Amino acid sequence: MECSLVSRDGQHEPLALPDGVPVVLGRGPRTRVADKKCSRTQVELLADYKHRAVRVTQRGVNPTSVEELQLQPGDSSTLQEGQTLWLVNGRYPYTLRFLPAPRSPHRSLLDFFSPKRHPPAEGEEGRPPKRPKAPSPEEEEEEDDAAVAAKLRQLQETAASAEQAKAGASRLPQGGSSGLPPHPRDSWEEHGKLLVFTKEGVMPSAKVAGFDLDGTVITTKSGKVFPTSPDDWRILYPEVPRKLKQLQNEGYKIVVFTNQLGISRGRVRPEVFKAKAEAVVERLGVPVQVFVATGTGIYRKPLLGMWEYLCEKANGAVSVALPRSLYVGDAAGRPPNWAPGHKKKDFSCSDRLFALNAGLPFYTPEEFFLGWAPAPYQLPPFDPRELDPQGRLYDPPDAPLVSPTPELVVAVGFPAAGKSTFLKSQLVPAGYAYANRDTLGSWQKCVAVVAVALREGKSAAVDNTNPDPESRRRYIECAQDAGVPCRCFLFTATLEQAKHNNRFRDLTATGHVSVTDIVLNSYKSKFVEPSLSEGFAQILRVHFVPRFTDAHQEALYRQFSEG
Repeated sequence: MECSLVSRDGQHEPLALPDGVPVVLGRGPRTRVADKKCSRTQVELLADYKHRAVRVTQRGVNPTSVEELQLQPGDSSTLQEGQTLWLVNGRYPYTLRFLPAPRSPHRSLLDFFSPKRHPPAEGEEGRPPKRPKAPSPEEEEEEDDAAVAAKLRQLQETAASAEQAKAGASRLPQGGSSGLPPHPRDSWEEHGKLLVFTKEGVMPSAKVAGFDLDGTVITTKSGKVFPTSPDDWRILYPEVPRKLKQLQNEGYKIVVFTNQLGISRGRVRPEVFKAKAEAVVERLGVPVQVFVATGTGIYRKPLLGMWEYLCEKANGAVSVALPRSLYVGDAAGRPPNWAPGHKKKDFSCSDRLFALNAGLPFYTPEEFFLGWAPAPYQLPPFDPRELDPQGRLYDPPDAPLVSPTPELVVAVGFPAAGKSTFLKSQLVPAGYAYANRDTLGSWQKCVAVVAVALREGKSAAVDNTNPDPESRRRYIECAQDAGVPCRCFLFTATLEQAKHNNRFRDLTATGHVSVTDIVLNSYKSKFVEPSLSEGFAQILRVHFVPRFTDAHQEALYRQFSEG
C-alpha cells in the first residue's frame, strides 16, 4: 500500500507519506509554497496504513485546516482518505490518497460515476493556479483506481445512511428516540451535593454517552494541571465537538459527569463553575446534561450516585440500555509513559472504575476521539466485588472461637478492619468484658477494665489496633498476672480494604469517628506481625466477611469507592 498527499492545485507531484514515519510539511521547495504565513514546519503528518488515515499536528503559527476544522498550534486531527488538508489559512489544498499495492486494470466504474475531471480550484486572489503536469498513463491509472474505490465507499456510506434514516423515521415517534419532547430551556437544579444542568434541547434516550469534563472534554489553556482562572480552559481535541455531534445524530444523549470537590471546600464558587459549565456546553454546540458532584459522598465518582440519579430521575423515565451506552474519561489508571509524550501516570483510576461500577463500556479520550489503541492500565489492589459473604470466618477453622475458661483476647488490625463488629457479635454475647480505647479514652483505662474482669474470673477482649509488640505487651502481662492465657485475634484486612471499609462506613453509619488515610497509613508503618514468642497462647487469623442488612447496602459496598 502507498499513501500520498495530492496537491489539488497541481503545484507539484504527490508527496509520499510512509507508514508510521513522521513527515514535516511547510513552506519550501517540496510544496513550492512561498507564502510567508506558512511556516517551514507548518504541519507534522503521521500516516496509519492500517486505518487508512493520517494524523495531522499543526506546528506553525497560522491555522491549518482538515476539511472545515481549523487547527491551532499544537492541535491534532485525523485526515481520512479522500478528505482535504488546507496547509495554511484555507489555502494550498491537498487530498489524501491511499493506493493498494496491486493495481486493478478496470476503470469502467470511474467512467460511470465520474466521467469528467474537476477543474483546479482558483487561488484566493481569483487567479487560476498553474495547470498540473499531464499524468503518465501509469499515474492516471493509479488515480483512477483510487477514485473508483473512494466513490464506491462514498456511495455505500450514503446508501447506508439513507437506509438507517429511513428505518429510524419509520419506527421512532416525533421528538426523538424516546418520543418525549426536548428540554424546553436551560436549567440548573441542586440536590444536596449534586448540581444538575440541563441544556435546552436535551432529550431522554436509552443510549447515553457519558464523559468526564476536565482532561476529557476540556483542558487548561495555560497548560497547568489545574485551571488558573474560570476562563482557563479550551476544548481538549478539535475532534470533540464533531464526535459529540455525530453521537447526537445517532440518538445518544450526551451527559457529563464531573467531580468538583473545590465547590464544597470553598475554593470555587458555585455560580462561577455554573457559568463555566454553560460556556463549555455552548462551545460544544450540542445539547448536554451536566452532573456535578460538589463534595464527598455517594455522588462522587467512582460511586454511582450521579449515574443512578440520571437513570432514575433525570432521563424522562426512559430506561438506559447499558450495552448501547458508553463512558469516556481520562482518570483511567494508566502508568507512567503509557504513550510517547505522556510521561505522567494518570492521577487516579476513578473514571474507569465509574464505568466498571455501572457496567458501561469504557474509553479514554485518546481512544474515543483520536482512535488510539487501548493503553495499559492497573486497577486498585482491592476489588470489593470479590468478597464472599459466605467465606470462612477465621483460621485455623478448628480453633474454638470462645473459651470455656477465663482468657484475654487482644485484637490486632487496621482501623475499619472489622474488629469492633466481630468482638461485639461473637465474644461480648458470650460474657467477655469489652475494652475499647475509643470509648474509654486511654490504654491505661483499658488495662484497668481488663484487670478487674480477670480478677472476677471473667474473660475479656481488648478492641484496639495494637500494631506493635510494645502496645500488646501491657495486655499480655496483665493476663500473666491473672494466670490466664492470652490469645491474639489478628484481623487480616489489608490497608486498601480498610480504606474501602472506612469509606463505606462513612456512607452508611452514624455515630462513629471517621478515620483518615493518615491514621491508616501510620498503622501500616508501625505494624509488626504478632508471634507466639510475645507470650500469646494462640494466634487466630480473622478474615473480613461482610454482612449486609439489605441488597442496596451490599450493592453500595461492592462499588469501587476511590480511584
